[in-house]
This record gives sequence, structure tokens and C-alpha cells, in this order.
Amino acid sequence: MQTLADEVLSALVERGVLTHAQASLLEREVSPADSPPRLARLRELHHRNFAEEPAVVSVLAEVFAIEAITGGALRPQPDALQLVTEEEARLNGWLPIAKEAGSLVLGIIDPLCIEETDTLGHRLGLFIDPRLVGAGTLDAAIAKAYGGLDSETPDSRRSIQSAGDPLQDLSHLDQILQEEMPAGQIDLAVADGPIERYMGQLISLAVKRRASDIHMEPLERRFRVRFRVDGRLQEIGSPPKRLQPSILSRAKLMAGISIAEKRLPQDGRIRIVVEGKDLDLRVSTVPTVFGESIVMRILDKEGLRIGLPELGFLSDDEAVFKRLITLPDGIFLVTGPTGSGKSTTLYSALHHINKPDRKIITVEDPVEYQLAGVNQVQVRREVGMTFAAALRAMLRQAPNTIMVGEIRDLETAEIAVNASLTGHMVYSTLHTNDAPSAVSRLIDIGVKPFLVAASLRAAMAQRLVRMVCPECAAPDTPDERLLRLAGVSAAAASKARFQRGTGCPACAGRGYRGRRGIFEIFEITEAVQQLIYDHASLSELRQAARAAGMRTMREDGIRKAITGLTTLDEVLAVTVADPANALPIT
Repeated sequence: MQTLADEVLSALVERGVLTHAQASLLEREVSPADSPPRLARLRELHHRNFAEEPAVVSVLAEVFAIEAITGGALRPQPDALQLVTEEEARLNGWLPIAKEAGSLVLGIIDPLCIEETDTLGHRLGLFIDPRLVGAGTLDAAIAKAYGGLDSETPDSRRSIQSAGDPLQDLSHLDQILQEEMPAGQIDLAVADGPIERYMGQLISLAVKRRASDIHMEPLERRFRVRFRVDGRLQEIGSPPKRLQPSILSRAKLMAGISIAEKRLPQDGRIRIVVEGKDLDLRVSTVPTVFGESIVMRILDKEGLRIGLPELGFLSDDEAVFKRLITLPDGIFLVTGPTGSGKSTTLYSALHHINKPDRKIITVEDPVEYQLAGVNQVQVRREVGMTFAAALRAMLRQAPNTIMVGEIRDLETAEIAVNASLTGHMVYSTLHTNDAPSAVSRLIDIGVKPFLVAASLRAAMAQRLVRMVCPECAAPDTPDERLLRLAGVSAAAASKARFQRGTGCPACAGRGYRGRRGIFEIFEITEAVQQLIYDHASLSELRQAARAAGMRTMREDGIRKAITGLTTLDEVLAVTVADPANALPIT
């Protein structure tokens, strides 16, 4: 007899339920990659009608000492059904039947799925009491049980929800959506099961509230869900801890990443349409002590079509910025920490200069937005397409303007410098705290100072500050402490037009709506070039820039607070003082 792949088929052959030929056929035609293979073989056995289902169940129940349950006795209770999603039930070949004191009666197809049921029991905090069920009977019962949830009458639906329906646990989201979104605009809310509906509603609500990120964070005793709105995290009503695995699995399935891999970080992407908008969601998972933390970054393509004034420039800085991004050659750097709006600034710059007579190529990791008329290259390190390799290839394409997502190493920096010295305009980003630090950073990477001086045209540091909500803006008088910290003189304060939002439905009662940039533009003048040649310190570079008229980010922010666009405390919260070179605001 041919060696059998597992104990289940062996037992059926030994008891005469299957022939050797049938068992061998199941082994050959069910791939070991099927997860799990035993479950796939038992389902295939049912579909092929190799043996009567009651005979298969009877033999396996006897051999593996598991109580069997017949189709007539398979009546799952509503409160048990809510513990496992339909998707999980079909994937694992099991069906929750009854929830008793500290235990869950679980109908299973595979008598050897011990590890999987142990994992389920640990997740639910219940002892799993397995019952063996035939594959055909269980699949039909799953369809009937979960389909029945959607076909109940309104009265019976309420009774199911009172027994622990996830939709009741998540009803706060339904209520919020009904209040905030007009009927017919919840594109993603139409789905088969409660978890699917929850994920659709969650994404719709995030878009409605202008969130940039959705954070799903497993904590020790609860499952926290937060939105990042205008740079601040806001906790929304979080689902019960017991629904954590189902929600996280659904998010991973939507992103096209493995739900079985829970030990390593993963990245994925969701492409959706919400309220008529095409959106991309970049999904990142990281294993934590209490489960996988998932962050979905919402990328709105329409947000990149904003003009330069909408970035937050005042008229004088906007004129300088336009002049710098239209230079024929050199390097222009935008600096700042993660989340400070660097990519949006560069995309807006590309949109501004994108004309039929210019060839623009970008190399990014990843390509966050697709720009019409721009050649965009995706970094793929696994096949050797690094930033440096892409840059070398791009130079042979005769571009006018090149955008490098980030200068991270010496090789990329040297190619960018060489490109700028051979007649190309190069945009890129760096992670530094202020604009003059870009020079130090390039030199630290390994670029020779004379090359930095020759190629760098300017560096612009930026941060994002929340804007006063225009719907509820009211005159404000900052206290003396804030004025003193901001360096605003009494004369300037008397002429200022400070404003603060009082809170309204448009800003969800927070007084702020939207964010704009505050900037620090550091131009490389002849004096600064000489300092770079001479290996000057960062403080000397900063002093030279200040002498040439550079405003710090704090000073730019204070100018915007004086005009009523933002508030002093918002500016002070995201910037640092420069006491050695501070200029009084008069």
C-alpha cells in the first residue's frame, strides 16, 4: 500500500471506508500547500462522494475519541455564532455551536486540528469542547447559520444583537455615521458580515473626519482604535477585546497580506472609493506583546492638487519658493521629521512645474501618489532597483527635473550631486531638525564639502500647525506668558489679529480645522558657500543665514498667529526657540 500522508486517511483506509486508490488520489490532488491539507482532503472526500459521510464521521470519531454530532442536532446558538466570523469558520472548517459556562462547543471537520482550536480557546478565554461533524453537513450549516443572521426579522435581529452581536458592540459607529454622513454616501458599509461592515464604516468615518491615519492597537485589556486628525490622535469608541483577532484579520485580508503570519511586520495596500474619491490606504502591521498593531495611512490623491498658497506660504516666502523650484540645476532639499508634510510639498512643487516642455522623473519608496505626466519609478531592493540604481538609469533618460524620495546614503547623495552638477534640478528630502542642518547631514553622510557648496541651492525645513477653524474663529487675547515666550512685543500684540476657534460641528468642537506649513528657507549664498568650503560649524552657518535674512520656523509661525491663521500655543508646541539669534517681533 502507498504511504499515506496523514493519520486521517490511514484510519479511513484501515477501517475499509476508503480504498487505497482513493486515498492515493486524494494525496496527489490536494497540494501540501493547502492550509491545512487534512481539512482540504476531507472536503474533497465529501465532494467526490468516495464514501458516505456518516460512515466517515463514525470511524474518525471512534479512532480519535471525539464525540460526533449529526446534522439534525447541529443547531448553533446565536451568542456562540458571534464569537467566530463566517470567514474564519469557513477557513478553519469549524462552527461554534453552544457557549456554556467557561467553554465553547465547537463543531469541527478535522479531528487533528488541535493547535488551531487551542489558539481559538486562548483567544476567547474559553475551553474548546470539540464535536466531529461531516464536511458537507458543516459547510451547509455555516451557510445557513451566518446567512440567517442577515435574513432575520427586525425583532429577532434585535434579540440576536442583545445576545452579543458584534454590530451591537460596534453600534456607536453606526450612530456616528448616521449623524455625520448623508444617506447613500457610506460606500464601504455594504458587506456580508458584521466585521466586514465594521471595517467599511470605520474607513468611511475616518475619511469623513479627514483622518490621515487609522490606528488599531491591541492593549492588555482592551482593543484601542484611534484616528489621527490634524496631527493629533483621537480615540473613537473601541470594539470589544474579543473582536480584536477578527477585525485585524479582516484588515489584513483587505490589504492583501498573509493573515497566518503574525510574527513579522508586513506591508500592504488597499485601493478603495469613498464618497466618490479614489483613495489608497497603506497598511503596516507590527507584532506587539498583545497582538498585531495595524496602522492604515490614508492617501488622498486630490490632496496633492493643492496650489502653493494652500501649503501655507505667505506671499514673500511663496515668491522665494517659486524661484527656487524653477532653477535650472542644483539640489533643493525639504527637511523635517516624519509626518511634517515634506512629500506633499515636493508633490505640489512638481505639480507647479509640470509642463509639456519639461521631463520629470521621480524615484520613490513607495510611490505614494500617481502624478499625470510624471515618470515615477518604484524602488525594489529585492531585484536590485535601489535609489542609486534608479538614479543612474534616470540620468540616461535626459530629464529636466529629478525627484528622489529621500537621500539616505552616500551612494544616493553622490549621484544626486553629480546629477545637479550636470544640468539637472534635483528635489529630495532629508530628516533634519532645521534647514542649516541639511549641510551638516550631507557632510556626515560622506559628501565632500566643496561638492555640497557647489550643488546645494537651498534647504527648506517645515512643520505643520493646525489652523483656526474659520467657522468658529473669534478674537483672542493671548496671555502675557505666551507673548513673552513667543517674543512678541507689546506694540506688535496691540496691532495683531489673534484668533481662536470656539468649537463647532465643522471642527468637532476642537477649534482647529486643517493644517498648513510653517517654513524656514535657507538659501546658499556666496558667504554660506565659503563657510561650507571652510568646514564651518552648524552655529556659524545658522548665524550667516540669519544675517542674510532667514526667518526661523517659529518666527514664520508667529507671523501666521498674528494674522489669525493659527494660535501662538500651537506654534510654540511644534517649534523650538533660538535664543542666540531670536529677533523680536515688533
